[in-house]
Amino acid sequence: MTNPLLAPRTAPFELPAFAAVSDADFAPAFDQALSDARAEIAAIAEAPEPPDFANTIEALERTGQALSDVLSVFFLLASVSSTPEREALQRAFSPKLAKFSSDVVLNRALFARIDAVWQARETLDLTAEQARLLELKHRDFVRAGAALPEEGRGRLREINTRLAELSTAFAQNLLADERDWTMPLAEADLAGLPGFVADATRAAGAERGADGPVVTLSRSVIVPFLQFSPRRDLRKAAYEAWTSRGARGGATDNRAIVAETLTLRAERAALLGYDSYAAYVLETEMARTPGNVRDLLMQVWAPARARAEADAAILEQMLVADGLSAPLEPWDWHYYSEKRRRALHDLDEAELKPYLQLDRMIEAAFDCAHRLFGLDFAPLDVDLHHPDARAWEVTRDGRHMGVFIGDYFARAGKRSGAWCSALRSQQKLMGEIRPHVLNVCNFSKPAEGRPALLSYDDARTLFHEFGHALHQMLSDVTYESLSGTSVPRDFVELPSQLYEHWLEVPEVLERFATHAETGQPMPEAMRDRVLAAATYDMGFQTVEFIASALVDLEFHDGPAPADPMQKQAEVLEAIGLPRAIRMRHATPHFAHVFAGGYASAYYSYMWSEVMDADAFAAFEETGDAFDPATARALEDNVLSTGGTAEPDALYTAFRGRLPGVEALLKGRGLDLEPA
Repeated sequence: MTNPLLAPRTAPFELPAFAAVSDADFAPAFDQALSDARAEIAAIAEAPEPPDFANTIEALERTGQALSDVLSVFFLLASVSSTPEREALQRAFSPKLAKFSSDVVLNRALFARIDAVWQARETLDLTAEQARLLELKHRDFVRAGAALPEEGRGRLREINTRLAELSTAFAQNLLADERDWTMPLAEADLAGLPGFVADATRAAGAERGADGPVVTLSRSVIVPFLQFSPRRDLRKAAYEAWTSRGARGGATDNRAIVAETLTLRAERAALLGYDSYAAYVLETEMARTPGNVRDLLMQVWAPARARAEADAAILEQMLVADGLSAPLEPWDWHYYSEKRRRALHDLDEAELKPYLQLDRMIEAAFDCAHRLFGLDFAPLDVDLHHPDARAWEVTRDGRHMGVFIGDYFARAGKRSGAWCSALRSQQKLMGEIRPHVLNVCNFSKPAEGRPALLSYDDARTLFHEFGHALHQMLSDVTYESLSGTSVPRDFVELPSQLYEHWLEVPEVLERFATHAETGQPMPEAMRDRVLAAATYDMGFQTVEFIASALVDLEFHDGPAPADPMQKQAEVLEAIGLPRAIRMRHATPHFAHVFAGGYASAYYSYMWSEVMDADAFAAFEETGDAFDPATARALEDNVLSTGGTAEPDALYTAFRGRLPGVEALLKGRGLDLEPA
């Protein structure tokens, strides 16, 4: 029988045959696809013909298709429905993939051919996109060590393999801590909680097979609990469990993994001739240097810290007024901040949530995409990876643009957070191939027959991830390596953060924020209060983010710290982190940096925010948030272009200039003195 992972895809739109795949299929499919990919690379490296763009650079673009197909299915399932069997497979695959990657970039014959094409580039009459692909291929090989002497190449192979193993272990340890911890609640412990929070804890208990309600470490459960539980002791227990992920001792403790990872990254950078790992990473980002990153973060830090300190003083007064002892603690912030928000803006989360139905927010995201870019979304009845997932065909003027898949609900075995990935990316080299794009979130699943309700932050997350999806679906390039989100980290967040702004357009809320029971639109007065509160608690949010970004930067800008936790403490002390605020992502569970692609680059969300605030201003300046000409310019210069040019050139082509930090400060409400 043909392995279903390697068989030609016959499902609609060539989607994977998820129902036909079992865990037993992955290892043999992986081994076969990896062997085929090695043979494809060898054929290019050993070709008798003189190297040229077609037989070397384009040939490389054609390699590894079967391997990509196998891994896209495997890594999706490993991240959204993890099992011990899949975790074991991931641990087995990770070093093999790292070795394969090293073998490719350190293949002397292959690099000699790439370098020959690069040296002859002025004589090849390449298109702009071909020239960009050649530039990036050559640069990537050099930065990966292709020009190193043999001794350094051997050590680099060892480092790459070990880093892959450490990254996998970090992610699996974090998932285990998130999956295994629960805090059982008695019915009496639910006193004071809004119905939607109590329902979420009951649903979490049922999903975990508990006898009653539980708090889990899913953000959609624990954050509302911290916001609304009047029980300071329970808030403390939940908060400390949330912030101690990856640092509880035992087999899932990530602190030793962090230390080894930082040491190996520093050694890798030194082997490649860089002063630090941060200098290595940032060379190809918009920021260019660690100093530029530090300058941006510190420009925002001072006003953010001042705002947070002023807010903390008010929250502590509220705590004392409740008869509790100061000081304000980190597990108190969400609770008293929510009380203050209700008082300042007359906003009650329990009153607001029924107007933010998941299905209506999905419709809103789709409608904005239609009004801006002419996209239409039709539900598909297709086999997917989980019963909770759903799919839509995306078209424009009748043309198939891709398949969009949404997997929105939290569950045991699903990695926390929210992300966008592609099961298949857009390209034209091997035909008119359109993408299969996936958004994954972790919203609370409602009881059977009840609508899923979102917080305003959840709705913003949905729009954020859909912005990434649009970047993939509107991609219009020839080469897959340049498609969609194949851009620097500090540019890739621009489309996603920009798309969040459309959630705040009054007419969008007026149309789609309808009550789950009555169907009535959100009252205008409530909508105005929601929008007025958009920058509420922004001091807290900015401080917790910058603290994480600076720790990430300092970890990698210089020698590896002997004790990363001590280094973290020193960085936070030096910047004066308010005592009632902690890092958004403490080091032992900082998956962006130690199990993702954001090492030295967590700052990128803020770098992109400088652009997204300025980019939305381009629409505001026309008086129409859906201005057709501005939307077309955004698509033509940013969303469709992928990595075909340097990001500063792409943004300048859209806006006419690069922005300053002023738009970010204004957007966060940090340009004003603290109240």
